[in-house]
Amino acid sequence: MSTSCKQTLEVTVPAEEVEQETQRILQEIGARAVLPGFRPGKVPASILRTRFAAEIREELIRALVPKYFQKEAENRNLNVVGSPNIRDVQVAAGQPMTFRAEFEVAPEIELKEYRGITVPYREPKVTSEEVEQRLEQIREQKAEFVNLEPRPAADGDYVVLSLEPLPGQVDLGKQEELVVQIGDPDTLPEFSENLRGASPGEEREFEVRYPEDYGNERLAGRTVRFRAVVKGLRRKELPELNDAFAADLGDYRSLEELKEDLRKSMQLEQEYRAQQEAKNRLVDALVDMHDFPVPEALLERQIENQVRSYLEAMAARGADPRKLRLDWEAVKEGQRGQAIRDVKASLLLDRIAEREAIEVTSEDLERELQRLARLERQPVAAVRTRLQEERAMGRVISRIRLEKTLNFLFEQARKVAQD
Repeated sequence: MSTSCKQTLEVTVPAEEVEQETQRILQEIGARAVLPGFRPGKVPASILRTRFAAEIREELIRALVPKYFQKEAENRNLNVVGSPNIRDVQVAAGQPMTFRAEFEVAPEIELKEYRGITVPYREPKVTSEEVEQRLEQIREQKAEFVNLEPRPAADGDYVVLSLEPLPGQVDLGKQEELVVQIGDPDTLPEFSENLRGASPGEEREFEVRYPEDYGNERLAGRTVRFRAVVKGLRRKELPELNDAFAADLGDYRSLEELKEDLRKSMQLEQEYRAQQEAKNRLVDALVDMHDFPVPEALLERQIENQVRSYLEAMAARGADPRKLRLDWEAVKEGQRGQAIRDVKASLLLDRIAEREAIEVTSEDLERELQRLARLERQPVAAVRTRLQEERAMGRVISRIRLEKTLNFLFEQARKVAQD
């Protein structure tokens, strides 16, 4: 098996094809050329060849090189990846055109035995304690906040305040309705310490030291001095867990019926997570089993996608990537190892899908469009039109085929119990 995806072709375009294309170009140039002493469209071809030699050469290359490269690649059954690098183009009147194309091809993959791969699998099991925890989360979501009479804030109170950094601090703007719970573990200690005992209408200034791993990167690791004005106090009231609570959440006749429905949905969630974890390990095992070269064109595209996702994640955390002094070449290099594995996984799964004749049916595509329509709260027809306009339908089909291939591998895998 070849250890590289790079190849080179020496391609020749017949002289008669070059001359025929030259005549076509000359006709186009002659129809629009304006030269002193000649009427439009009457400039001799010999003069056009001399005056527009550079343009003729450029047009010849544009018209003939892609055509003959593709023809030669098809004749040799080459699966070309990316765009070729064209070098040493030779063009002369009455002579064949010659050029050298440097390009990459998809690697040859000799599939190992991919059925029956051993993979750890954690059998999902929902406990009563987990159901109670989920029920308590729902109860928290349905809590109501009751305004309290003015008094000094104490632990457990929810303080409503306006908060703004003092001039010269980080540019966050003013928050008019920030709510913090005094003494709660999720509340930064400085807020609890400086707001404890404060009454509505009272103003306080204090510094807050944000931890290095704080979610908002503009605040992470910084110390900011704030001005806070207490606007009111609230108490959280939780609804009672009974049959009425269950009925308010849906068509449940009792609290026990609600719990059973929660158990079933949690079971499905755990099954999905367990299967995704097993599938990820399957893919890792598949990649480790196979050794083949990865085309640089595919690798660069994958690295670009990973860096783009990295930047989007930074922006979501409040950081402006343009203001960060990052060595982007180092960032890209750091993504290379994972990108190699991801590209290999994609090529392997595609090859397995081909061997197993795994295809996307019209029913598969329709189900996915309906799923996307529900997520986007749009009609299916609107989602289909958008994907077609964005030329993204191919990506959707590829994703469905990938998932079907992963499901096939999971079904064929030998699952070993995991604690």
